[in-house]
Amino acid sequence: MLSLQDVTKRFGVRTVLNAVSLEVAAGEYVAVIGDSGIGKSTLLNAIAGLEPIDSGAIVFEGKDVSRLGEEEQARLRRDTFGFVFQAFHVLPHLTVEENVALPLLLRGISKREKARGLIAAVGLAGREASPPRELSGGELQRVAIARALVGDPKLILADEPTGNLDPQNAAQVLALMKDIVKRRGAAAILATHSEQAAAGCDRRYRLTAEGLNPLD
Repeated sequence: MLSLQDVTKRFGVRTVLNAVSLEVAAGEYVAVIGDSGIGKSTLLNAIAGLEPIDSGAIVFEGKDVSRLGEEEQARLRRDTFGFVFQAFHVLPHLTVEENVALPLLLRGISKREKARGLIAAVGLAGREASPPRELSGGELQRVAIARALVGDPKLILADEPTGNLDPQNAAQVLALMKDIVKRRGAAAILATHSEQAAAGCDRRYRLTAEGLNPLD
């Protein structure tokens, strides 16, 4: 489903992604482990077409994402990818339910019950009408996770999705993501510094300055 082929990204003289190669099949849940600042977010942004690469190829279902135009990349993110941003990117003027349902609304789909089902699945039932200012950091992260999953994405890109969660809620959302991957035949890449968060993944890799190395 997803193939990274010698992907290299530089910022000035610093090489952040050094000839990274990775294959992810439908139904696979893969973890990329690495220290803060090593390039995990850059890797996910590159896969999503948010960050241009210097060389290599990122092929999703036969299309090289890195060579698509901006409009095609935006359509792919809207219709096919689910992205959990480390900084949440929850819109402050929308309620919890409106934030979660936003990917569906952008595609012309109105399914409030689906958004509410995912809100309940991440442990926020009863908070549908709450504005983001009334939520804690952990609750905002769960809103971001529900929003990423609501559109039945084929590829889930999760950037430190448990960074602001207590162990119980972290286990809950990781199990939810894994269930969606397995049940719907999607694929997921979990970028994390936590060995514990990565433990439930099918395969684990460590990202270093030298490249991406398998741990399993």
